[in-house]
Amino acid sequence: MSAPVLEAIAVTKDYRLGKQPIPVLRGIDLAVQPGEKLALLGTSGAGKSTLLHVLGLLDAPTTGEIRYDGERVDQRSVAERARLRHRQIGFVFQFYHLIPELTALQNVMLSGMMATSVLQYWGVRKAAKAAAIAMLEKVGLGHRLHHRPAELSGGERQRVAIARALVAEPRVILADEPTGNLDSQTANGVVELMFSIQRERGLAFVLVTHDENLARRCDRIVRLRDGAVVT
Repeated sequence: MSAPVLEAIAVTKDYRLGKQPIPVLRGIDLAVQPGEKLALLGTSGAGKSTLLHVLGLLDAPTTGEIRYDGERVDQRSVAERARLRHRQIGFVFQFYHLIPELTALQNVMLSGMMATSVLQYWGVRKAAKAAAIAMLEKVGLGHRLHHRPAELSGGERQRVAIARALVAEPRVILADEPTGNLDSQTANGVVELMFSIQRERGLAFVLVTHDENLARRCDRIVRLRDGAVVT
């Protein structure tokens, strides 16, 4: 077996209510292999989304380590963690997080803008635009480039979010209930699209879900209960 692309080692996460610590993650050990589809399955409050945020360096663990390609990254500076997120990790969330004033194309291009300085981006803007158009075409939205989120259906908005997550060619996709806001037919189409691109690119894919049927379509299921991995 190859070395994990992503690891959590003895990870805990506490929040505070006044002076009282509230434990959310309790000693999580997890390794994700390159090209693996892994489902984090559990009921609401099990700690799935918190773990995903820690894995994606959106939040820091209270104790423990996060490693990418064997290197510890959770203790890096804010700027270094941001660079790693933009270059290595793609996020897909339940509620899309698109900027309503921007078109589909502009929302996807924004990912590239955030990964570089203004001067650097100016030099590659034409290539970045071409890449964003190509990715929107790949997810079936080549005819909706200049539509804003309010002019798109829920499924179309999620496809824009997928295109935004993939345009920087990340190695890891972290998806938090990506179909939770969609009807079953639209959700199935979105899942097929994500899994198809995952297979094509050999991406590591971590999917947070409470849906047993969706979890079974992944290579492996890790179950969480009360912030801990259960068998």
